[in-house]
Amino acid sequence: MNLTSKKESLRRFYSPPAKLFFNLGIHPNLITLLSLLFGLLSAWFFYSQRPLLGSFCLFICGIFDLSDGEVARLSCKTSGFGAVFDWSVDKTVDIFVLGSIGLAYSSAFVTLSMIAISTLHSFLKPLAYLEVSPELKDRLESVGFFGRPETHIFIILFGALEDLGLSIGLSEGYFLILLLSFLSFSERFFYLYKHS
Repeated sequence: MNLTSKKESLRRFYSPPAKLFFNLGIHPNLITLLSLLFGLLSAWFFYSQRPLLGSFCLFICGIFDLSDGEVARLSCKTSGFGAVFDWSVDKTVDIFVLGSIGLAYSSAFVTLSMIAISTLHSFLKPLAYLEVSPELKDRLESVGFFGRPETHIFIILFGALEDLGLSIGLSEGYFLILLLSFLSFSERFFYLYKHS
């Protein structure tokens, strides 16, 4: 699917909240901080086995995450610090949410595997940029079919299914996310190997 590569075409969905935050004069770094807060709340709710609240907070976290960069551009407040802060918050939220779901709904080995694959997958682009070339990092955006946005969508979907008490829920969704993340990481890794 690779929604990251379609970010521009999806702008119409995340632009309205960003414009609201801009009009309210909210600083982009505060929006990033709110993303962290809702991401950590999401992790806590998943760990406490309240998947619907966890899914809701993760959705709100995603809205803030999509809005902070847009608000920074609209308000001419882009900065290196803001970019690093946003990226660091994204990774922190991912580790806490994936770790919390794993601790509550899966085994220790699967949880460690999930965090390792997720971390490797997200570090591949910056490493390619630093070690190989900026152009290759930009091309990596369109390689791999399953990334952070898809992971969040699956978590929200399987969290809702878990809350409904259906026979398929977060345990199955978590393993599916791990499998798809591994396959997507492998695709990106072999692309990097072939083109560097």
